[in-house]
Order: sequence, then structure tokens, then C-alpha cells
Amino acid sequence: MKTEEDERVVKIKEVLKYFPDFPKKGINFCDVLPVLQNPPVFKGLISKMVEVIKEHAPDVELIVGLEARGFLFGPLIATELNVGFVPIRKKGKLPGPTYSVNFKLEYGEDSFEVQSTAVRSGQKIVIVDDLLATGGTLKAAVELMTKEKAIVQLCLVVVELKEFIGKRSDLKVPVNSLVQV
Repeated sequence: MKTEEDERVVKIKEVLKYFPDFPKKGINFCDVLPVLQNPPVFKGLISKMVEVIKEHAPDVELIVGLEARGFLFGPLIATELNVGFVPIRKKGKLPGPTYSVNFKLEYGEDSFEVQSTAVRSGQKIVIVDDLLATGGTLKAAVELMTKEKAIVQLCLVVVELKEFIGKRSDLKVPVNSLVQV
């Protein structure tokens, strides 16, 4: 028996855009920005993400968003859940003392940082981002939060690329994606 797909997820799938060979040849870029251009779909996305968090991490204390698209969803989700929001940024973008981690992308290498006072030891967090492909950015974020001794309850993404679906097991924390393409 097949369950009916959530109407909010159907609408998200309808507005996603795809760009082959971006940012380099061989990468099929999935763009979630059209969701933000459609207020009813964007509201549906945020409500669905909040619903997933309430189900899988009901005692979350902090939403952590990854640069840059995790910043678009994270603060709205945090506000709905009445918890704080913390950004994880690329190296050199945050003031004050920071902790950092290096990671590999499907098309290069990068570093993530978080302010050293932003996350408390033992704090229950959910990491949000737009897309899971190779898992490099999420893995780096989980590593960074683990260094901070935070408890990563869930990684939540809008889109998960099916070609990389096995990569979620590399994260060693629960992962949920709204759309698989």
C-alpha cells in the first residue's frame, strides 16, 4: 500500500530547478532558490521542516544552519520552534574566537567555522541545509559540533541526491531529507 505524498513536498519538487554542468562539468546542480520566490511553497517548506524536527528531535535546543542556504531556512525554523540559531560559516567570515574544520567537496576543498561561544557542551542541536550530495559539508558540520561536545540529534536537508544516497551513513547521525532526486 503506497502512502500519499505530502502536498507540501510535491509543491517543493515542482519548483526546484536543475542546471547541468554547474559549477563545473559533471555536476548537476539542484537549485532550491525558486522555493523562496514562491511564498506558499516556502511557507510549506518551513512548516514541513518544523514538523520533521518536532517528530525526530522534539527537545532540540538550537538550530545550526550551514552557509549559505542553511541560513535561509534555519532562522525561520528556529523562530517557529522558539530556539536559537547559530550559523556555520566558511573560514574567515565570523568575528571573535572560532573553531574550524576542513573538508572536501565534490569540486574542491573548504573550511567551516563556528564561534567558540555559540554552542554549549551537551546542547541538543539540529543541523539544516539545502542539499545532501557527497555529504562533505554535513559531515564537517557534524564533526565541528562534536568537537563542541554538542549532541547532533538530526541533520535535515531539503533535497538529497539519490546518486549519493549511501553517503548519509558516513554521517553517523540521523539524516532526513524532504525530497530525493
